[in-house]
Order: sequence, then C-alpha cells, then structure tokens
Amino acid sequence: MLRGGGKRVGRPLAARAGHRVGRWSRGLLACAALLAGSGAGLGCVPQESKTALGYAADAKRAYDDAMVEFDDKNWLEAQALFREVKRKYGYSRYAKLSELRLADIDFAQDKLAEAVRQYRQFVHDHRADQAEVVYARSRIAEAEYKQINESLLLPSADERDQAVVMDAYREVKSFIADYPDAKESEHIRTLLADVTARLVRHELYVARFYLNRSNYVAAVGRILYALHNFGGAEAAPQDLEPAHEADAHELEVRGGRDATASRPRAPAAKPQLARVPGHTGSGLEPEALVLLGETYLKMKQLPEAREAFEAVTRDYPESPLVVQARNYLVFMGTPAAPRAGLPPRAPGTPAAPAGSGG
Repeated sequence: MLRGGGKRVGRPLAARAGHRVGRWSRGLLACAALLAGSGAGLGCVPQESKTALGYAADAKRAYDDAMVEFDDKNWLEAQALFREVKRKYGYSRYAKLSELRLADIDFAQDKLAEAVRQYRQFVHDHRADQAEVVYARSRIAEAEYKQINESLLLPSADERDQAVVMDAYREVKSFIADYPDAKESEHIRTLLADVTARLVRHELYVARFYLNRSNYVAAVGRILYALHNFGGAEAAPQDLEPAHEADAHELEVRGGRDATASRPRAPAAKPQLARVPGHTGSGLEPEALVLLGETYLKMKQLPEAREAFEAVTRDYPESPLVVQARNYLVFMGTPAAPRAGLPPRAPGTPAAPAGSGG
C-alpha cells in the first residue's frame, strides 16, 4: 500500500499473522487429504496400536513375518525378526513362541548344545504353557539323541564311551514317562528303542570281551546289568552293578588287565528273567539271554542256564533264537517243544550223548 510520499507501508501485524496461519492450515488439510487418498502407497508408516487387541494383532503380524523367513530357511533374517518380536512384544504369547523358534533355528543348524540350552530355559521359564513345554522337552530328547556321533574317525559304537548315549537314554525315557500320550511320543519311542539297543549292544560287547578271557563272573554281571537296566527284565530287590567299571576298549589297550581284574565283583543281585509288560525293548534281549545261558553252561550252573533259555522261549516266541534256546533245553534234558533240531554245541561243553537228541 502506498501513501502520500510514494513510500510502501506494510500491512498490519495481525493481518500478516492471519495470512500465515491460513496458509499453514491449508497445507495441513492438503497433506491430510493426500494421506487419506494414498495411504501406505506414499510410504506412510502406520502407527502401532495402543489398545490390547491392537497390540496382540501387531505382535501376531510381526511373528508371521518372521515365520515367512523361518519357513524359507533364511535363518539370519528369521533370527533378527524373532528377536525383534521378543523385544517389542514381550508381554504377548508371540514373544514366548519366538523363544521356541530361536531354539528351533539352532536345532536346524545342528547347534545342538545351544538349542538344548534354550529349550531348557524355556521349560524353566514357562512351566504353565503345557503344549509348548511338551514340544520343548521332545526337542531336548531329540537333540540329545542327535549328539550320538557316528563317525568313521571314532572307534565303533560298541567300543566307545557311552556317556553321551546314556544322556540321550535318560532324556528320551524321561519324556516317555512324563508324556506317554503326547503326539510326539510315538517318534520319541523309536529313539528310545534305538538308544536302548546301543546300550545293550555295548554291554554284550563287554561281556564277550570277558568271555574271551574266561572271566565268566564278569561276563554274567554285564549281561544281567544290561537285562535289568535296559532289557526289560523285572527288577531285583537291589540295583545291579556291572562287574567292572573299566571300559572294554580301555582294557584292550591295557592288554586285558586292570586294577580290579584279579578281584571280579559279582552282581549285587540277580533280576528275575521275565519280560516287563509294556517295556520298550532293544530287540537284543533274546541274544542276551542265550549268551547268559551259554555262560552259565560254561560255569556248570545248569539251573541258571535253564532259566535263561526258558525265558527266551516263554517271553520272545517271535525271535529266531527260540530254536537255539529250545535245542539247549533238549540237550540239558528239559522238556521242550518238538521243533528242536540238532543242538548247538557251546564252546567248553561236552558233546551231547548219542540218542539224547544231539
């Protein structure tokens, strides 16, 4: 605006301020219209919900995004996303599920010790979440089983130290005892049968080691220990102990002698040679019983030998070793089914007299 002398005079202060506010308001309205019309298409990031339902929905959305990477085996990306779920949504159930998935990622990559540690931590922290705890326990059992190495660079499984196998045995057996009807139990039972067979096979290997050195008491102790602890023989009043603590491979290295070799220790008690109903066996029980009977024959303990062979024919009629057990019983003069053929001749026993069925 011009006044008398041609000088420009500014607008009043209030008018100028109102003009600025109007432009700012119109800009806000225009931005709001654009946001409403274009939404995420213009890169607008939605605000996180602050209600309980919104919080749960956001947690689920983040967990599902992580699961996409998990299912595609993109382990690094999945780990980062699951950790973010734990950090941002620690009060949701998806934070707990993310803990399990992080353990699963280590399990899938054969980082078994770390996976077991995480599963155990989950069980400790979330005991009330029954379904997830059962799952975590089953994975612990499977991880312990997978740690039983089968390498060509190691001694054979029968000769190797059995500490890792025993850890797996305790874990899988504990799971079956605690959750016999869980959906995971059928698979865990197959692991139990395999681990049990490994332990029984090791004990029979050690028993034969002693038999080859005519240490019959030690051999009997090992066989009874296997039958009682792993083979489903009914429990005796006291727990059995192996006849010697030294491992057979270690004894072989020492030339078959150790500090206790001159003082063989008899087993603490003898179990009843009867099959426990429902026991998950190793499949080697008939072999163990026949070997036990043969050892008793060498020791000239005929009643004990007879009991071992009768246990085979009574409790394991489906085993092909029934024929051998029957033949031994016929040779010993014990009535048996007429399927017996020529009796096997155990080393160190006299030949059957003519006309006796041998």
